[in-house]
Amino acid sequence: MASELYTAHFGFRERPFTLSPDPDFLFWSKAHGRAFSVLKYGLTTSAPLTVVTGEVGTGKTTLIQALLRDMDKEVSLGLISNAQGDRGDLLRWVLNSLGVSLPQDTDYVSLFQHFQNFVIDEYASGRHVVLVIDEAQNLGSEMLEELRMLTNINSGKDELLQIILVGQPELRHIISQPELRQFAQRVTVTYHIDPFDLRETRDYVRHRLQHVGGTGDEITSGAVRHIFEETGGIPRMINKLCDLALVYASAADQQKAGLGVVRELYRDGLILKPAEPPLYLTNRIDVPQKAAE
Repeated sequence: MASELYTAHFGFRERPFTLSPDPDFLFWSKAHGRAFSVLKYGLTTSAPLTVVTGEVGTGKTTLIQALLRDMDKEVSLGLISNAQGDRGDLLRWVLNSLGVSLPQDTDYVSLFQHFQNFVIDEYASGRHVVLVIDEAQNLGSEMLEELRMLTNINSGKDELLQIILVGQPELRHIISQPELRQFAQRVTVTYHIDPFDLRETRDYVRHRLQHVGGTGDEITSGAVRHIFEETGGIPRMINKLCDLALVYASAADQQKAGLGVVRELYRDGLILKPAEPPLYLTNRIDVPQKAAE
């Protein structure tokens, strides 16, 4: 296969630019470092709701996987991705993620009672429950409000349940709607991950090349600049272009992938440019003011 040929050609242990999330390759840009700190802050302070957003391909799922590796053993974790449905479906997603199986015809009240009992039993055993929901923008307003209701289990100074929402920028747009103001009040902190700038793109490409045994110079500076201009600094798109550039360079028996190789990819129609995403927000940390219940 071409990918195997180019790893041998360049002397790599493995492909440096796969599209699958892999925390072993995590590059700690300033934005990713801050996002991780926000996630850790949410866990450490027992925040009921923490929200991290970013455009498609900015490394949110990789960040989650790094967080899961770093979690305390006293945590009962439920990981949910792409949850969708109507009222009651969310509770089933939650219970399934926690390993609690119930008959399909169980009514909503019973579902909630089982969930509440699970959370309280875990707390009594010295553990607390953390739900991590990826692609949370798919939940919509009704399911987000249902999540808020779940946090009512918390009482007093102890938080029995923590929820971390990770999603695309639309998630913050949804949370900002007037009908979800009570939900927004429960959010302790939010952070939005911006794409890389040019310097971070160069450091990112070099980091991944060196991680697999390369020198870091297998893709030239001019090529990286063009890749940045074409991708807008989105890591997933950078990976795609770099991977194909190395394939082309290897096929041409070149020791480096230069600017000409990257331009050739576009001339050959290998890359489809996505439409410009809506500019919802800029990179920042928001700590909502707590409102009186």
